[in-house]
Amino acid sequence: MASENSSLLNGKALAKKIQIELQESIQRLQPQIGRPPGLAVLMVGDDPASAVYVRNKERTCAKVGIESFGHHFPGQTSQETLETVIEQLNQDSRVDGILVQLPLPSHLDSVGLLYKIAPDKDVDGLHPMNLGHLVRGESRLRSCTPAGIMRLLAEYQIEVSGKQAVVVGRSILVGKPLALMLLEQNATVAIAHSRTKDLATVTRQGDILVAAVGKPEFITAQMVKPGAVVIDVGINRIIRSDGVSQLVGDVDFNQVAQVAQFITPVPGGIGPMTVAMLLQNTVLSYSNRCLGEK
Repeated sequence: MASENSSLLNGKALAKKIQIELQESIQRLQPQIGRPPGLAVLMVGDDPASAVYVRNKERTCAKVGIESFGHHFPGQTSQETLETVIEQLNQDSRVDGILVQLPLPSHLDSVGLLYKIAPDKDVDGLHPMNLGHLVRGESRLRSCTPAGIMRLLAEYQIEVSGKQAVVVGRSILVGKPLALMLLEQNATVAIAHSRTKDLATVTRQGDILVAAVGKPEFITAQMVKPGAVVIDVGINRIIRSDGVSQLVGDVDFNQVAQVAQFITPVPGGIGPMTVAMLLQNTVLSYSNRCLGEK
């Protein structure tokens, strides 16, 4: 747990609250629309972590009233086969959201598959059209992890406007879209990465510090401004010296909790929020597409 100096940002609790809200929305909309929302998840191969994620998504979908259309393909499935399936799902009126579970086997072009998904069914918010809408500050389907971070900050009434935010990581999944969302909320944003010189000097400027680098316990207390809000996006499995396997983030939690004002735990912080935003995007697509047709 966080020390007495630091308050936990509990993504798990907020995700449950969002699930209840979505369940109520679906119960209200379904009689008008005549069917439940539908989410199609494509998984290729036998990556054990992916299998766990997909099972969790399907279980959560069932809980809120979203129908799952799971498609599990063998590891050697061709690009053409997957593109054909995506085209069919684009046309399927029961499906509101399409998600390709990453990582994919190395012979597949994940970007090419992403581009095939209809933008209004792109519940990961990663299609170039949806990223373009984000750049313009327009309300469309948004990338799940950054949207989850913004929702968590709002829930705890953490002021973003006028603050210095430092995002460590520049991926299209988290770093870049999050920087745009923070800018939209009037933060001053710096993006740091593996080539940043004197990284600790940069991270210590952050009133809000986001770690999305994929390196276990990379951010130490010396890299954090006292009283900062620290958001840990990392999920890394490590083996401790006693041989026990443990999930840790990109932040050295025990150290940083001594200096931060707020901190997200791993697990139970941003992970559940990502899934909650995926479901929220599915329900948004459902209501937009179906009520727009009436």
